[in-house]
Amino acid sequence: MIKYKTESPEETIELASKIGAVLRRGDVIAYRGGLGAGKTTFTRGLAIGAGLEDEVTSPTFALINEYHGNLDIYHFDMYRIEGTDDLETTGFFDYPMDESVFVIEWSENISEILPENTIYIEIKRTGDESREIIIEGDERFADIRN
Repeated sequence: MIKYKTESPEETIELASKIGAVLRRGDVIAYRGGLGAGKTTFTRGLAIGAGLEDEVTSPTFALINEYHGNLDIYHFDMYRIEGTDDLETTGFFDYPMDESVFVIEWSENISEILPENTIYIEIKRTGDESREIIIEGDERFADIRN
């Protein structure tokens, strides 16, 4: 388990950008954290670090947002998904998991289908703008300094 603290949205984006720079095809990022924790802000940083445009928005109503570049990111929101039957209707299984990065908000709603090598990122609010970010499942992020 790796823990980081950030004191502003800008620091959160900066940390996530460093993580995004070392993402590789086949990575699955499963977020844990409540409403307003900063999951979309973190995803913005991941996209920037992966060399993509800063066009990240919450996929709450669309269920999925796609960001394409040298490394494609598929950003899912599973808030309204209640299991694999619901998941099937989103087209989730049609996206190229092995060829891209999946970033999944409300991942606990689909925990039974997440791959064994899933990277879990928990974002906890510790103040108005401060966050504690806990990463589990991949030690390559241990050397990233805030």
